[in-house]
Amino acid sequence: MTLSTTTPRRRRARHHARRAGTIAAALAALSTLVATSASAGGRTGDVRKAPLSPRAIFPVGVRSALEPSGMSPPRATALSGYRLSYVTDFVGRALPKGWGKFNGVPNGDDQNRWAPSHVTVGSGMMRLITSRGATGSWVAGGVSQFGVGHTYGAYFVRSRVTGPGPDQNEMLWPVAHVWPPEVDFNETGYSTTSTSWTVHYGHGNAFMQETGTFAMTRWHTWGVIWTPTSLTFTMDGHSWGRITNTRVIPHIKMSLDIQQQVWCQPNYACPTRASALEIDWVAEYVRG
Repeated sequence: MTLSTTTPRRRRARHHARRAGTIAAALAALSTLVATSASAGGRTGDVRKAPLSPRAIFPVGVRSALEPSGMSPPRATALSGYRLSYVTDFVGRALPKGWGKFNGVPNGDDQNRWAPSHVTVGSGMMRLITSRGATGSWVAGGVSQFGVGHTYGAYFVRSRVTGPGPDQNEMLWPVAHVWPPEVDFNETGYSTTSTSWTVHYGHGNAFMQETGTFAMTRWHTWGVIWTPTSLTFTMDGHSWGRITNTRVIPHIKMSLDIQQQVWCQPNYACPTRASALEIDWVAEYVRG
């Protein structure tokens, strides 16, 4: 399925323009906390920054030499108190059932264009590709798991980037396409050396954000565990951020989106060469 850009989903582009400068500054720092908004500030006490623990306690995957990333999806019992509700290893050459490709120009962002041809499946992975189109402008890839929506749950994505340039984002997006809320649990901006998690809530582009330095060209398992009282952000089985303010936490159905987006004006996420976001697998859990 190809998603039309006439849906409200595309309106998310506008908030990026307002916060691009904040994100670009944050990406230059290690584990920098940003708790701010366009019209209402968050409290730093709402965010508990968790240093990477010496022992992985959240799902990472199972070692496998047969997988592109060296890890197969985690076991059904990998997350205590949860059951596996969905998993895809991107076998074959077609996008799995329940996923749709982005197509066209986002509402409010005429710098970026998505094309279904920039999403490929093969060699055991899905690839979102940003490269120049026939007119010389940048064209990117994006997908949505439109067939799966939950209120609360845990999401894990095994991925890496091949180069800098486009903003590459793994997020939870409202099934009703009414923004906010939005939960970004791995958003790189232009960088291959850092990424951020961000939670958008309320009105006036209120958001909370934290940035950490990681080697993004290496394979990592990124995750978010979403409950009525907390959001826990994970990387390779370790927590690297946590929110416990229920005013900030979404309480509506959300679905998984994975996308690239180009922002050359302002110069926030502007490629200089083609690059890809590679996804080995996706695993999701619900309480039970």
